[in-house]
Amino acid sequence: MACENGNSHGAMITFPAAPEFEGMPKDGPDRRFMAMPAYLGGRFGTSGVKWCGSNTENRQKGLPRSIHVFVLNDSDTGAPLAIMSANLLSAYRTGAVPGAGGNLAKADAEVAAVVGPGVIARSVLQTTLALRPSIDTLFVKGRSTGTTQAFVEWATAKFPQLTKVAAAESIEDAIADADVVMATTSTDAAGSEAFPYFPKHAIKPGALLLLPAAARFDDDFLQGDARLVIDAEGLYQAWLEEYGPTAYQILGIPGSHWFGLLEEGKIPASKIEEIADIATGKLPARRDDEEIILYSVGGMPIEDVAWATELYRTAEEKNIGTVLNLWDTPALA
Repeated sequence: MACENGNSHGAMITFPAAPEFEGMPKDGPDRRFMAMPAYLGGRFGTSGVKWCGSNTENRQKGLPRSIHVFVLNDSDTGAPLAIMSANLLSAYRTGAVPGAGGNLAKADAEVAAVVGPGVIARSVLQTTLALRPSIDTLFVKGRSTGTTQAFVEWATAKFPQLTKVAAAESIEDAIADADVVMATTSTDAAGSEAFPYFPKHAIKPGALLLLPAAARFDDDFLQGDARLVIDAEGLYQAWLEEYGPTAYQILGIPGSHWFGLLEEGKIPASKIEEIADIATGKLPARRDDEEIILYSVGGMPIEDVAWATELYRTAEEKNIGTVLNLWDTPALA
């Protein structure tokens, strides 16, 4: 991936709270531009970049919070292979990676909870229910009654396996009986004190918490009983290198806080496990039915490259899309 460490999430442009120049964007909730480049070898052998602009206020204009474009390139010549609208690509990738952790849930899981009913929640829930068809109950907690009820209605219509879908008054009410919890609330510019808070006493023994967005836990819980799983160590080390102790406050990703605790010597390196070690059988998916597993997902551009490559090759096979001509003969060869 990007930067000299090869593990960077990407390059981000943010804006000042009080812009000095006329017409310059002002800082706001989840307002940024970001380029996320990566190369992926093996059966993919492609490079690419996801470019996105984000602004929570977009919803007032009937637009998605983030608007994405993806450019896929030939890794040898550097020439573009495809330019794609990438909102669905990004949403499904974002849901698939936490969903891969769905296998950490108890096999007989019956109750799920969503805290932060937005686009990410939709794709994470879809993957979770595919992996755990025994889930028949869903509780939803959002910031507003409108978004919560809209998600309840969508989930009820979308997933026949759910016999009960209900709004919850609080996070604690939503997660009290949940075997799988999806924390999918956007990062708040106010920092971790504004992130959704999950007290240990409210979490059901044996629960799996999927964490692709902002979430906050007590440090003594993280240092003690919680089992901590991440998507890739290098990603978090890169964030620590780039942002230092402010990484968690800026990003909201729980694993960035865990690596802050590691840096301070408050937890041992062995406390943080990688999902790849579980997937390959090096570590067990569950050690017992009582352990609480926190799975932090930062999201990596290599995943976007993988999915974009699959889409591009499928489009070629099925003759889908519009062919764009770069040139008849390159003028500057």
